[in-house]
Amino acid sequence: MKLIRLLLGLFLPPVGVFLTEGVGTTLAINIVLTLLGWLPGSIHAIWVIAKHDERLSRQGW
Repeated sequence: MKLIRLLLGLFLPPVGVFLTEGVGTTLAINIVLTLLGWLPGSIHAIWVIAKHDERLSRQGW
């Protein structure tokens, strides 16, 4: 599942963020960044997905 979210974060940034964080401020920020350009949206999406997985691994999930 992580690989799918990372690939979606790279090619369709808002979808990857939505699958990771759901609807919220993070998704809104990613949509704005993606509208400003594909690269900023993708960088933000990869960062959000990586930080989410890091938080889960620290909690023991």
